[in-house]
Amino acid sequence: MHHHVPVLAEEVIAAFDSLTGKNNLSYFDGTFGRGGHYKLLKDNYNISKAVATDQDLQAIAYAKENFPEVIIHHTNFNTFAQENAQSNTEKFDMMLCDLGVSSPQLDQADRGFSFNKDGPLDMRMNQNQSMTAARIINEFTEDDLFKLFREFGEIQNPARVIRAIVEDRKTAPFTTTMQLSGLIERVDGWHKKGIHPATQHFMALRLVVNQELHVVEEGVQQLMLQLTDGGRLAVISFHSLEDRIIKNLFKDSDLGFSVNKKVIVPSDEECKTNPRARSAKLRIFQKGAQPEKPDKFALRRLQREQNEN
Repeated sequence: MHHHVPVLAEEVIAAFDSLTGKNNLSYFDGTFGRGGHYKLLKDNYNISKAVATDQDLQAIAYAKENFPEVIIHHTNFNTFAQENAQSNTEKFDMMLCDLGVSSPQLDQADRGFSFNKDGPLDMRMNQNQSMTAARIINEFTEDDLFKLFREFGEIQNPARVIRAIVEDRKTAPFTTTMQLSGLIERVDGWHKKGIHPATQHFMALRLVVNQELHVVEEGVQQLMLQLTDGGRLAVISFHSLEDRIIKNLFKDSDLGFSVNKKVIVPSDEECKTNPRARSAKLRIFQKGAQPEKPDKFALRRLQREQNEN
């Protein structure tokens, strides 16, 4: 059994504190994984119904075996939300999306997400789809690769790496993760201690293979609509492009408000014990009108006005 450590555990529990003590809560988990966050929330809130989605067949099998009470769908949260909107639109009090790749996916070399474990250059969250990282690396034009790494990897100058990829694939196609990460390491070299030079390249490929930004933008908007009044949606992202989308969706919505003015990030302690948490960012949205905060100085002003009169 894989041990998956849910990131921002305490912060996720606190994200739904406005629902403490309420009964018969309905919960939706858009990226179920190994159920780490669900288990935490189930232990702290009165959840009577849980629905989840995941694209990973192993996550689906794990959920069915270990969390039989959860209604799990093999799809992404955007597709679920679109279908839910077309049908009777089920509403949820608590919704969570952890947009990161789960530890079991990273730890299994044959899934092709990791740049330091040799496996097929795959990166599909849904193993039934045809697009893979290998297809992108071997078939995309030089211009398309440049756009991909620049836009999705936020790499300032990917040209040298791309030229090397295009040159090398003439001889033999790229088939493994170490083949690609080794080339990037050789061509680009190490810039920051502890951060592999292929980190952003692999992130960009993963985002494109799984159409993650599109799924986030459309899906999160739909999920916000499917909250009950006073319900909350918590989203954990690991990439600045994803976080920017979520921040703007929450800020610009007239359906409700961002619970925290500033983004929530993991503690230094968590980053030390779980290095994969270091880029995690949590934002929380609540549907409905923002409760008015009591005016601490109202009494003082009233007294001053009375004294002046």
